[in-house]
Amino acid sequence: MTVYTITPIVVAVAVLLLWLLSLKLKDASIVDIFWGLGFAIIAVTSFLVTDGYVGRKKLMAVLVVIWGVRLAWHIGSRNIGKGEDFRYQAMRKRHGDKFPLVSLVTVFLLQGVLMWIISLPLQAAQIPAEPARLTALDFAGVIVFLIGFYFEAVGDWQLRRFKSAPANKGKLMDRGLWSLTRHPNYFGDALLWWGFYLIACAAGGWWTVFSPALMTFLLMKVSGVAMLERSLTKTKPEYEAYARRTNAFVPWFPKR
Repeated sequence: MTVYTITPIVVAVAVLLLWLLSLKLKDASIVDIFWGLGFAIIAVTSFLVTDGYVGRKKLMAVLVVIWGVRLAWHIGSRNIGKGEDFRYQAMRKRHGDKFPLVSLVTVFLLQGVLMWIISLPLQAAQIPAEPARLTALDFAGVIVFLIGFYFEAVGDWQLRRFKSAPANKGKLMDRGLWSLTRHPNYFGDALLWWGFYLIACAAGGWWTVFSPALMTFLLMKVSGVAMLERSLTKTKPEYEAYARRTNAFVPWFPKR
């Protein structure tokens, strides 16, 4: 068996167990916490079953685990104890007794499929034994990853600290990285995946370009920026002015 046949089995088992846990807890929101951890599991599995250059394997596995664990901790510490997310509550109400099966197919298995497709650079980077050294592309990938990780982690931290201050209740976050882009965490998430891709390119994984492209598309047009923008426009009267002076995604200096 190859890594490309082992990892989908691992992902399928993981999401099925997660689905069973969600039924017991009556909370499908746990799938959000698993997103980062799932990629970490795939990266570590790839590390264990491939025979590629060990230096690149260690580099990729460590970066993915750092990112995945931090993201899981961030989402988990924010969500645990607050009940099921409103999106899944609406699905539960809409589908009634059919919700368990619907959630299995449209939430858990779908996330598993997307996760495996997007994870292909993490796997491709760990297969070849050559080049048996870290190249300029590897180092470029690390730099891009670090910039993206900074925007994601610091953006999340700044927003959490802002929301925790009672004086900021009901106010709009437009400080720090949030003055450069309306979504620094989503921008950072997209950017670090391009960093993973560059490391994969160093091992000949050019063909996995669809992975960071898909992740960027999802963050901008599906589950990230687009969804949040619709909500904030309705709930925050000052958001329109903020949007006029601040880039939606790519950081830049605020407009006058």
